Amino acid sequence: MNIKLDEGFLFGLGAFETVAVYDGCPIFLEQHLERLASGLEFLGISRRVTAEEVYRFLRGQSLPSSGVLKIVVSEKNTLFLPRENPYKTEDYEKGFTVDFALSRRNETSRFVFHKTLNYGECIRERREAAAKGLNEAVFLNSRGEICEGTASNIFFVRNGQIVTPDISSGLLPGVMRGYLLERYDIREERLHGAEISRFDECFLTNSLMGVMPVLKFGSRLFETRETADRLGEDYQREYCLPGQA
Repeated sequence: MNIKLDEGFLFGLGAFETVAVYDGCPIFLEQHLERLASGLEFLGISRRVTAEEVYRFLRGQSLPSSGVLKIVVSEKNTLFLPRENPYKTEDYEKGFTVDFALSRRNETSRFVFHKTLNYGECIRERREAAAKGLNEAVFLNSRGEICEGTASNIFFVRNGQIVTPDISSGLLPGVMRGYLLERYDIREERLHGAEISRFDECFLTNSLMGVMPVLKFGSRLFETRETADRLGEDYQREYCLPGQA
């Protein structure tokens, strides 16, 4: 792999996408490439990636049936990095355990709305969460509002209504998040950290995990996962996926 040193690898001025690939087929590829292009435009980078390039690369790979393609773009580089999907059947069966991150999101920063290579804070918080036996850490912003996980968007169910943090709270609008917003009655609201005990259900989403039920958020144990299971099954059927694994 020949990487050219540029501002992407010196200062994080680059963008990336992680695409789920099932049996050689990239899921939500158009949406991922649109978001990638938006991030690159924000950074002032003219380089683009086309669907044809992605399919050409995948034809030369031997990915597992449930794989991942990470696309990284900076001023002088375009990288395609394949790997196995890390989420397994037992993750969905058990459900995730999460808690709040130690750091807070800066909702005034324009970088939080794009998937850039400025990802160190997320990685650090995710590693610290894992060291505590947690699956994910969730950010609050400077106003105490719930934003997102280090690698996920978050949803709650309250009296049968699905709610998710509003983008203005300072979060990356995930591709899977957009998929759910288009298909279901979901309210975008400013949600405060103190509200956790008032919710009946919680789940996380991203393009690799799909819909992940949350078993426990801090000290709050969620006894139901009906909505998460229903949405996850709908997603599997629509894209003919083998299951949440």
